[in-house]
Amino acid sequence: MSSSHAAVDKVRDQAIPAVEVLSAEQTYPNGTRALLPVDLKVRAGEFVTLLGPSGCGKSTLLKMVAGMLAPTEGRILLWRKPVRELEASGRRLSFVFQDATLMPWADVQTNVRLPLDLARQPRAESEPLVAASLAMVGLGRFAKSRPRELSGGMQMRVSIARGLVTQPHLLLMDEPFGALDEITRNRLDDDLLKLWQQQNLTVIFVTHSIAEAVYLSERVVVMAARPGRVVEQLVVDEPHPRGPDFRVSQRFAQYARHLQDSLLKASDETLLS
Repeated sequence: MSSSHAAVDKVRDQAIPAVEVLSAEQTYPNGTRALLPVDLKVRAGEFVTLLGPSGCGKSTLLKMVAGMLAPTEGRILLWRKPVRELEASGRRLSFVFQDATLMPWADVQTNVRLPLDLARQPRAESEPLVAASLAMVGLGRFAKSRPRELSGGMQMRVSIARGLVTQPHLLLMDEPFGALDEITRNRLDDDLLKLWQQQNLTVIFVTHSIAEAVYLSERVVVMAARPGRVVEQLVVDEPHPRGPDFRVSQRFAQYARHLQDSLLKASDETLLS
């Protein structure tokens, strides 16, 4: 680890954690345990990825962090406060879904402005924020376009801009690039890393992709299904910015192989139980 990287980690370690998941679990009304107790701490400014197969509780855990789903047991704290008190603390979170979920009848700037309109923010205040968010994702000249006029990758950029327009401290992303082709996905991964660093975001990212998890993350939380649970956490101790060379490096392959083995082991244990 470089000295500058170590210095950043030292500062983070001394800060209040952005997210604390404290023995949080989820049980459906029919008695099915969707998620066993999870303990997880995310430092402010950290990029953490939840990796695992369908049904392992990745999205469930993310929704619990967002306050969209209450844990049946345990607690979720954001900057040492319950999720419901986040806004009063002066901090904000945004959630980017797997689908762009844009309003097809509205232009790009109206789609991005939606969270501010819902918060009844005056147009004079919201317009500069919308313009800045679109500039961040490289869509400034498409403000008046309709979603149908954009590619899938561009639509997802609009969704990300909508997530950034509230100037969040915590960005939660649920497989946002899963439906895109590999070239577009790789490009958006690079864009996301730049935004993460430039905006000093804390990011929790959900994916099925081992390669994407290795490329993006400072830490990968490996999850397994039936029942959903955390089986390992792997630190990806590689400097940023990352690029194409890292994707084909021996170190990248080693991280990917480790995560693959971890997932296979967890799958075998599930089948034998």
